[in-house]
Amino acid sequence: MATQQSGSGAELTTKQRFQQFVVPNYGRFDLTLCRGSGCDVWDDQGRRYLDMGAGIAVCALGHAHPALSLALREQADKLIHVSNLYYHDLQGRFAEQLVQRIAPGKCFFCNSGAEANETLIKLARKVGHDSGRFEIISFENSFHGRTLAGISATGQPKVKAGFEPLLPGFVHVPFNDLEGVEAALSPSTIAVLVEGIQGEGGINVATPEFLLGLRRFCDENDLLLLFDGVQCGHFRTGRFQSYQRLLEGVEEGQRFQPDAIAMAKSLGGGFPMGAVWIEEKHSAVLGPGSHGSTFGGTPLASAMGLAVIEEVARKSLEANARTVGDRLKASLLALKEKYPDVITAVRGIGLMIGIVFREGFSTRLDGSRPLSLQLVVSLAEEGMLTIPAGADVVRFLPPLNLSATQADEAVARLEQTIRKLVV
Repeated sequence: MATQQSGSGAELTTKQRFQQFVVPNYGRFDLTLCRGSGCDVWDDQGRRYLDMGAGIAVCALGHAHPALSLALREQADKLIHVSNLYYHDLQGRFAEQLVQRIAPGKCFFCNSGAEANETLIKLARKVGHDSGRFEIISFENSFHGRTLAGISATGQPKVKAGFEPLLPGFVHVPFNDLEGVEAALSPSTIAVLVEGIQGEGGINVATPEFLLGLRRFCDENDLLLLFDGVQCGHFRTGRFQSYQRLLEGVEEGQRFQPDAIAMAKSLGGGFPMGAVWIEEKHSAVLGPGSHGSTFGGTPLASAMGLAVIEEVARKSLEANARTVGDRLKASLLALKEKYPDVITAVRGIGLMIGIVFREGFSTRLDGSRPLSLQLVVSLAEEGMLTIPAGADVVRFLPPLNLSATQADEAVARLEQTIRKLVV
């Protein structure tokens, strides 16, 4: 095949190929990344960046981790894909690992967080079908994926624009507002869908009282409590699921359990994978023919999922997310005290942290783009990759094996960026 060339006869650059052949649905930063190792990545100019975004909470073990490379090579030499018309050992083993970390139930496998949340929605619709109930209560500033059902469930108008009419059956109320949930109840309500920590919404953390109140409300009204753990799950908070960390030390919290949990992102450590855990009572609702996924839980995907969980256990990365996350947050809070006119809040837990910046703190930033985007660009110029959320929040979602030294480096790079912007 002939090499594609530009009008001048020169070979196209990476950016030119994207501009010519890739749908422009992403607002990409002007960086071309070529390789990675651990918590570091390098661009096409050979410059190193500390990666505090990890592919938006995906690369749980960082980049080019030897355990994942080995699992990928070994499984690719055996069996990459078989249809879900057949059994294979790895899917069952991975499901067992997930169930052991949650509660008795069963797992469905798919490829992404959007598909996992779609499964939650279909589960609720199926459970409520015979009683005529289909409505799901979700929350303002939530995010549940980019499918039509996902954006309908999402509590952010910007992701819905241009796709109307949306899927009916969703009601949005303020986050952490039990009274709002109670007021939204109708004869059509079948479920409540909630994130333990709203990621895309700006790192908004559910209170213990709110989570426990939702469980009581669902029990009293025969509703499903659906939990979106796509971004806040898989050890990111220092426990397997965020509600387990958020409810630590709360007596009633030890008995808290959602009816179904959506998982993805860190699940495969960078390999596309999604899953849904469904509690025992409803684990057979989605029977043969009611739901499926061609690529869900393949031998290769399952091998990668198992490799992540095994490495997390072997290196105590659940504890690392807690201890290094606590150190990181404490340092960021100290930075907030040092620069009160710049940072207004530091939110989150474990290795899921949001830094809220004050609009207009720098004359070097303009109002033509969201503050969060401009800060992410400035931080990249300083050698650190981060993730924007909303208009004024920058997220730290680093690999679970982030070291204390790297956490300190992240804070130092953030402070250096602030100094350059406020001088």
